[in-house]
Amino acid sequence: MASPRANVREASNYPWEKPEAAPKGYRRLTQIEFDVANMRVTGAVDKGIGEILLSIQAPDSSEYPVHLDHYRFAAIMKISILDDYHDTLRTLKAFSKLAGHEVKIWNDHVQEVDALAERLKDAEALVLIRERTKIRAPLLERLPKLKLISQRSVYPHIDVDACTRLGIVLSSNQHFGMPSYATAELTWGLVISAMREIPRQMASLKAGNWQTGVGSTMRGKTLGIFGYGRIGAVVAGYGKAFGMKVLVWAREASRLRAREDGYAAAPSKEAFFEECDVISLHMRLVDATRGIVTARDLARMKPTALIVNTSRAPLIEPGALVAALKAGRPGKAAVDVYEEEPLRDTGHPLLNMDNASCTPHLGYVTREDHEIAFAEIFEQINAYVAGKAINVVNPEALEKARNLRLS
Repeated sequence: MASPRANVREASNYPWEKPEAAPKGYRRLTQIEFDVANMRVTGAVDKGIGEILLSIQAPDSSEYPVHLDHYRFAAIMKISILDDYHDTLRTLKAFSKLAGHEVKIWNDHVQEVDALAERLKDAEALVLIRERTKIRAPLLERLPKLKLISQRSVYPHIDVDACTRLGIVLSSNQHFGMPSYATAELTWGLVISAMREIPRQMASLKAGNWQTGVGSTMRGKTLGIFGYGRIGAVVAGYGKAFGMKVLVWAREASRLRAREDGYAAAPSKEAFFEECDVISLHMRLVDATRGIVTARDLARMKPTALIVNTSRAPLIEPGALVAALKAGRPGKAAVDVYEEEPLRDTGHPLLNMDNASCTPHLGYVTREDHEIAFAEIFEQINAYVAGKAINVVNPEALEKARNLRLS
């Protein structure tokens, strides 16, 4: 379903160009272009072109802004950005990295191949926001101008083989050195919210009532971390700070790392689910982890226990969580991810259960995380333009694209 706001916003190249010759398909970006782009990013367009002109400094000025590279060549690429629900990206500082390119930003969500093919028919570079839209062969084969897909993190939603066959480069920074603190923080917010039953207490107060029921504290209880990676390690630290015993279940190498960090590892998966009062899932979705949490696992949990999933819905066996909550083991769930997103079905079982706290995939959705992620995503585009593609998932596509150009 389309968003009530305009489906597409455009940020076109600005007409002021320096007269110097540039390589074919390239031109210089003027300072005016950069200033206009920056003003669009900050919403200050109404200040007028006069203020821009007054701000121009000579290239040899010591105060010349570093990000306004007076002599940089830049290729003009037609870039499409999908699923920017709140039209946030143009308000980021990182958006200035796309100055000089032609950019279309789509604010609604569309998955139908025909509609996407029409929208993206002129796109040379495609920016994806995580896994919001599936990019498969039937769509890719209808995008003859597409050269690059730029995104961040894992890519189960992209047909990499089809990209390679068609000479489309996939650049995706895996950001191995940095956890998503935003996701870790949301995870802990959901733990507190569910344990203290905050949504139910708020609803009671808004209905004209006072307290309803009694929540639980975390101190002294056991926090289970299923998947001890970057985010899992951060959440484990939060649990420790709240006085919880931390128990880890993961691959052997990850359990060893958890022990080195001072946390206990469960003797078995069965013991892990039986002992923990709170279990938080922190794994990437790959074939080996799909359905890794089974109905049998959930049935081992305490009736007072809470399971939290801010990773990916398919980590849990299909239908198992709803059935387990109805059966009372575990007693509660806090969920930020779903099988189909965006979730607009108000009849979805989880949205209608008193023992489920649900949020609309907010884990990484903060301005700070967006600044980091899209600075990298946009830089991948500029690197490709400069002939020095980075974070390439399918390097074979570079050679394929070269052969297609020469043929």
